[in-house]
Amino acid sequence: MTSKIRRVGLIVNTDKASARAVVAEAAKIITRAGRRVLFDAATARAANLDDGFLPNVAAFTKAVDLLVVCGGDGTMLRVASEAAGSSTPILGINIGSLGFLTAVSSAETARALQCVWDGEYRLESRPLIQVAGKCRGKMVRRQALNDFVISRGLASRLVTLELSVNGEPLTRYRCDGLIVSSPTGSTAYSLAAGGAVIHPRAEVFSLTPICPHTLSNRSVIVSLDSKIQVRMASPRPETYLNADGEVVTAMAEGDVVTIRRSAHSVRLVQLPGSSFFETLRRKLNWSGTNV
Repeated sequence: MTSKIRRVGLIVNTDKASARAVVAEAAKIITRAGRRVLFDAATARAANLDDGFLPNVAAFTKAVDLLVVCGGDGTMLRVASEAAGSSTPILGINIGSLGFLTAVSSAETARALQCVWDGEYRLESRPLIQVAGKCRGKMVRRQALNDFVISRGLASRLVTLELSVNGEPLTRYRCDGLIVSSPTGSTAYSLAAGGAVIHPRAEVFSLTPICPHTLSNRSVIVSLDSKIQVRMASPRPETYLNADGEVVTAMAEGDVVTIRRSAHSVRLVQLPGSSFFETLRRKLNWSGTNV
């Protein structure tokens, strides 16, 4: 695998203040290693380049052997969704805040890439999830890495959602919304809403209501092979379907969407010494104590 990494795609979140410096440094390291570096259009503009760039992530996956993504989890989620179905590995360099999906901080870029050149890394496959259904008379289909969220708009009223799993009714939620999370997404919105922390290699969905009106409603864990149906059961307030934090469509009373595992996945580069539990301890400031 290492000997085949000759072309490296570089994508950066251009909204970050350090974007230009990070791009310049990463490009220099890649070029010095004898690899060719390619950019997406936005990254090329940030680096003041007028050639060597491709129009989008889909084009990248066909033209490069490795994607280096500099940003936070939001940038990683966007790239992962656009790269769905590709076997091109993704190395995340964090210039955001928490960065659960990124492998290292921007200060460790040189070390991270040297590990890749030396073959000192492993690839971790993360499943994508998909949603399909008809909302307001239009067919909807979307993929996500972290989660799908059905939630109310600006009105401070509860929504009513009917939930079934594999055709069997589970419950009727009155709540601010519902998060259907992949194992990767358990440390995102689901965690903030009181959901469980799930190891990314666990084959499960997490179903977490947002501010449910009934105290007995808790996060429910089901198999990743499950077919989850959510029906919008209230006429108001205005309700939206979101994929990885991005609005997909508005939903009306009677609309039904089905969420299941996607046939696609993404491959993330993991470096020596990294582990999910170590990331939890570091990112969430967890520490032990003697009793």
